[in-house]
Amino acid sequence: MTELPADLRYAKTHEWSKLDEDTVIRIGITDFAQSELGDLVYIDLPEIGRQLTQGEQCATVESVKTASDLYSPVTGTVVEINEDLADEPELVNESPYDTWLFAIKADNLSELDQLLSAEDYRQHIGG
Repeated sequence: MTELPADLRYAKTHEWSKLDEDTVIRIGITDFAQSELGDLVYIDLPEIGRQLTQGEQCATVESVKTASDLYSPVTGTVVEINEDLADEPELVNESPYDTWLFAIKADNLSELDQLLSAEDYRQHIGG
């Protein structure tokens, strides 16, 4: 398994979160998630402006094997989506920690503290 970046926070549902600027959090899926899913062929992302609550289903990733729901790790408003993924969903497979899916302007940054550290996530996935 690849190293888990220590500067990210992780959800038990296999999303990672990175505080990018001020209150904007970039969200992607973990290496564990993409390796379990296999080659991604389509990603359905939330619309810009959508209000999300922590734990709400907000996106779907589809692979050659299956489809999987993604959940918002924090409460806030979607402010950006990664447009490159419409034509190149495989970017997530190639570099899951460098390829964010969408960004949220968080209502409450303390929700990040409820997510797992890299070490806690590693234990969660049995690594």
